[in-house]
Amino acid sequence: MSEALFQRAADGRHEARSAGTRPAEQVHPAVVEAMREVGIDLSRKRPQPLTDDLARWADVVVTMGCGDECPYIAGKTYIDWELTDPADQPLAQVRRIRDDIRARVEGLARDFSD
Repeated sequence: MSEALFQRAADGRHEARSAGTRPAEQVHPAVVEAMREVGIDLSRKRPQPLTDDLARWADVVVTMGCGDECPYIAGKTYIDWELTDPADQPLAQVRRIRDDIRARVEGLARDFSD
């Protein structure tokens, strides 16, 4: 959700890539549905593992509660967001998580553009 919502908010001015420390085999169905409601299709996306190379690629690494499992690259800016994992959550809860992420990434995109 974060990558897709950030790409929309950044409108081509910035790039994002999403990855997880323990990615699922597929995007959870409730996440696909919640994102479809806001016009984003994640049905063909596949979760990717978070690697050192991916962390090196980023100027800013936004983590979501992975703690010591996240790679640490000296000199990178890290932001940690405490978020509920949408896995196995009911659609109503996934919508709240989506809206929380949307507000955060829109703020981040604004900060990067200033």
